[in-house]
Amino acid sequence: QVQLVESGGGLVQAGGSLRLSCAASGRTFSRYAMGWFRQAPGKEREFVAAISRNGVRTDYADSVKGRFTISRDNAKSTVYLQMDSLKPEDTAVYYCAAEYTGGDFVVPPPSAYDYWGQGTQVTVSS
Repeated sequence: QVQLVESGGGLVQAGGSLRLSCAASGRTFSRYAMGWFRQAPGKEREFVAAISRNGVRTDYADSVKGRFTISRDNAKSTVYLQMDSLKPEDTAVYYCAAEYTGGDFVVPPPSAYDYWGQGTQVTVSS
């Protein structure tokens, strides 16, 4: 079992930046690929970004490429999402997720994640 706790959400103006953090506990963090997802009001949850367990491979949704950066610190059991050039359409609850993987360079498909945090609200004003 992996427990995930997100933090760092808030209210920011369009064009601004936020950094989300997700602290993991319970199992060996370095054996899990990590992902960020988001859900806006009235919409389905969507994939945002993912990172392999060794941090070498990353994947991004087209809507955030070039603006968001996912990273991880295995020594701190934490994954981050740096969000720059924020837009009002980025407003959503952001969730981190974990998936055990058998390889250092594996980035799981968005449907594969088994463990989820409670979410943190990001609101971008125009």
